[in-house]
This record gives sequence, structure tokens and C-alpha cells, in this order.
Amino acid sequence: MGTNQIIIKNALKIVLGIVIYFFAMKLFGLDTISELRFLNFLFVVWGINSAIKNNIQKNKDTFYISNLFIGVSTSVIAVGMIIIGLITYVSLIDPGFINVLEKSFLWGSNLTLPLIIFAIAIEGIASSVICSFILMQYWKNYKIEDYAV
Repeated sequence: MGTNQIIIKNALKIVLGIVIYFFAMKLFGLDTISELRFLNFLFVVWGINSAIKNNIQKNKDTFYISNLFIGVSTSVIAVGMIIIGLITYVSLIDPGFINVLEKSFLWGSNLTLPLIIFAIAIEGIASSVICSFILMQYWKNYKIEDYAV
């Protein structure tokens, strides 16, 4: 499996997990509870871990830098897709979502969509790099022989 396929497949897994999670929160009326939004971190970790694991198992690539690149790339692409999804959601489905964010303790007041996008991009890219480095501490010691069938 090609590296680009692994990255796109796992970025889509992250996005799908986060989108389903947020719609479930809205369905159950939990979308106003800001603290629950921290759980999207689990989807990011899951997607990055899966991407690195797939690259090691399918491409037999245990090189630290290439796996770190795959982890960061996977989550950065997922962040981009999430931003596009957020723009679509706020523009077409629920423009009042910005008001929900303003009422949370995380964001503050006087929010605009571009400001939210900028904040999510910065936070997403930072967490992408951090998660990838953390997961690579686990995967750096695995060798291809560990996956021999």
C-alpha cells in the first residue's frame, strides 16, 4: 500500500470519527458541554497510530523520520478536512454554533469563523506533531521481524 493511500485512509478515519462523535453529541444535546470536545483527541491518536502501524506492517518501513512524517501528515490532512467540515457546518447547517463556542470557557467572546478556523488550525497542527512524536516513542523500537507472519 502506498504511503499516500495510508495517509488519506487514516485521515478519513480521523475525520469520520470526529464527525460522527460531534453529531452524536448534538443528537443527545451534549454539544454545549465543552469538555466533551477534548475527546476528539482520541480519534487523532487512533488515526495517527493506525497510519504508523500500517506503514510498518504493509510497507515494512521502520525508519523513524518516514513514520513520523506519515503521522504528522495524516493528522494535518485530517485537520484540513475538519476545517472544511466546520466551514460547511457553520455556513449551511447551524450558524448558531459560533454562539455555542462563545459561551464555552475555551474560546471567549467576539468569535468569527476565520478566527475559529485559525485557532483550530494552530491547535490541530500542534497536536498533530505532539501526538506523532509521542506515538513514535512507542513504534521506534519495533522491527519488521516483529510482524513476520
